[in-house]
Amino acid sequence: MLDSWRDGPTKSSIVDFVHGVTAGVPVEERIAVFDNDGTLWCEKPAYVQLDFIVRRLADKAADDPGLRSQQPYRAAVEQDLSWFGAAVTKHYRGDDDDLNLLARAGLQLHMSMSVDEYAGHVTDFFSHADHPTFGRPYRACTYAPMVELLGYLADNDFTCYIVSGGGRDFIRPVAQAIYGIPPERVIGSAQGLKLDYSGDLLIQPTLDVFDDGPEKPVQIWSRIGRRPLLAAGNSNGDDEMLRYCRGLRLLVDHDDADREFAYSAGAERALEHAGAQGWTVISMRRDWTTIFDA
Repeated sequence: MLDSWRDGPTKSSIVDFVHGVTAGVPVEERIAVFDNDGTLWCEKPAYVQLDFIVRRLADKAADDPGLRSQQPYRAAVEQDLSWFGAAVTKHYRGDDDDLNLLARAGLQLHMSMSVDEYAGHVTDFFSHADHPTFGRPYRACTYAPMVELLGYLADNDFTCYIVSGGGRDFIRPVAQAIYGIPPERVIGSAQGLKLDYSGDLLIQPTLDVFDDGPEKPVQIWSRIGRRPLLAAGNSNGDDEMLRYCRGLRLLVDHDDADREFAYSAGAERALEHAGAQGWTVISMRRDWTTIFDA
């Protein structure tokens, strides 16, 4: 049970909470929601989905050289992942200029592609793409303690959902294999879809939902119809979801530069609320015996 967690206050808070729930809360109310990037799998030096998008942007720029001088295509061709990471950090600090450039280009990438074809591209990406720093497959960059937590909750009759600012249809093809979460329990950002005459759902160059910040509770209620009893996140984009939770709030603190990365940019507000409201802060350095499975 939670073998990758060190004994201490953090592990005890989780175990005690789950014991309390199983003693008196009906199974149907045992809802747990988890952010994905930086909470369930590694998000540095860039988001996993961002690597996928960068490769697709570079391919598009190779076909259309006129795009190479424009952002974000220039950064994609030059493999300047720092530009993309900075765009996301700026977003969490209130500056969306670069993120809007990326969003416009990203929305055009898979226009008129069927959702099944897109899932095939995602599956192919995960079959060969490796993390640029750790040299291990992206599929193996999930946090072992958090995957254990998902299993522990499932064993105690919790229904776990992924609620991500990342793409719903990017996570779904691999969620069952790496997390044990079926695709219907993945909530995330999504482009518009349109049914064509052949019966396929085609991706549209519009944003249906950006599942971040205050939108997360909206999507949780829209999809689940219950407030979660447990919520886990790691950034300002998860702050509203954590505050919406009516039970145990878990905030992953990336404080382990030796085994993963150490950073707090984009999590300042969440960390402040965690301290003020008594959330359980998970120290990767102190609370986890390992980060990734061997």
